[in-house]
Amino acid sequence: MKLKTKPKLSVWQFLALGFLIVILTGSLLLMLPFASSGRDGQSTSYINALFTATSATCVTGLVPYDSNTHWTIFGQVVIICLIQTGGLGFMTFVSVLLGAIRKNLGLYERKALMLSAGEEQLSGIKRLVRRIFIGTAIFEGAGAVFLAIRFIPDFGVGKGIYYAIWHSISAFCNAGFDLMGGTHGQGPFTSLTYYATDPIVSLTIAFLIIIGGLGFCVWSDIVDCRGNVKKFRLYTKVVLLVNTLMLVASTALFMLFERNNPTYDAQSFSFWDRLLVSFFNATTPRTAGFNTVDLNSLSDSGYLLTVMLMFIGGSSASTAGGIKTNTLAVILMGMFAVFRGKRDIEIGKKRIDYSLVSQALAIFTACLILVMTATLIICAIEPDADAPFKAVLFEVVSALGTVGLSMSLTPTLGVISKIILILLMYAGRVGILTLALALGEARKTSETKKPLDTLLIG
Repeated sequence: MKLKTKPKLSVWQFLALGFLIVILTGSLLLMLPFASSGRDGQSTSYINALFTATSATCVTGLVPYDSNTHWTIFGQVVIICLIQTGGLGFMTFVSVLLGAIRKNLGLYERKALMLSAGEEQLSGIKRLVRRIFIGTAIFEGAGAVFLAIRFIPDFGVGKGIYYAIWHSISAFCNAGFDLMGGTHGQGPFTSLTYYATDPIVSLTIAFLIIIGGLGFCVWSDIVDCRGNVKKFRLYTKVVLLVNTLMLVASTALFMLFERNNPTYDAQSFSFWDRLLVSFFNATTPRTAGFNTVDLNSLSDSGYLLTVMLMFIGGSSASTAGGIKTNTLAVILMGMFAVFRGKRDIEIGKKRIDYSLVSQALAIFTACLILVMTATLIICAIEPDADAPFKAVLFEVVSALGTVGLSMSLTPTLGVISKIILILLMYAGRVGILTLALALGEARKTSETKKPLDTLLIG
């Protein structure tokens, strides 16, 4: 009698399950008695420990507790380790472990890493992994050095270095967690508002966010081409162009929309202060979660722009979330091609497959449906006075985009609402397409094609 063999987990299922195991392990560690300090007078419930672990692993930044006043050094180290794991990608660590055990990585492991890190070829995976670790160490190390210039005078040598390293990792991984609550005479959940006009802190954090959000394969391509733009792959060119345009346009729009912001006037911001804050506001929704001004003070135009930037996010195969800039670029180029009566999508001297438009539209539509459904449910179960629509929509988009920006709603939400945000953060980090393939890859598709028909559109 032939024994049935156990079905192997697919690449997609392995990736989704890996993130889930890391999250659950982190939640148990955060439940340990010595993980929380109790300085804020709150005990750690499991739902909040799970929420924090999910937010850290999915590099989001939404928190039910202030990270500085609630967690001990042990709890903070657990959080930053989860952030680093989630930022670099669980599959990267698995592949390195497998590489240490086996002489050569197998095809399965190589494919998993390729999909997680954004590499198009199976060759050179080991080199990519090495570059990821070296690049991460260089960028996070440099960021920590610059932040230490400001943090050591403010907090002392030991604490200043610790804060510099912690925030450098959080920024590079686009996590948005901070330890500034209760410092400088401020209350909890203040993020980087104390350093709003400090160019050292603001620009260092902003550039770490941008570099982390570009993606591992972009770094690798830039290194291979030695900075020669003409030799860059099409993907690299699109990512750099779209990111640059969005940063410049968003900074200019924030300068315009917030020109009459009363908070800016109350703090006597100069033109350069406003420019710095606007640049930071344009950078952090892509998807980092730090803020240097009170988000509740934003104008309606500034609020909507922030929501749009959070929904778009950063680049594929990066530490950022959202639908991704390249997804947006493909949708827009596909739209222009349709309007011009063309099926081929041409970018310069290259042409991309039309199937990419279908994938991009599927991701966009799925994310939009998730945002609308989650917002509808949370608004229905939470009191209107405690959870106004604007704050709920902001929180939902922030969770799905793994951003972490908040209008101070998360700590006040009920258990069901927090579970919804947990699921959104998980889906946003693992990826809508990855989850769909993980759940549906094993299903057999019929070979028979149904009769072709048509529908009216537009």
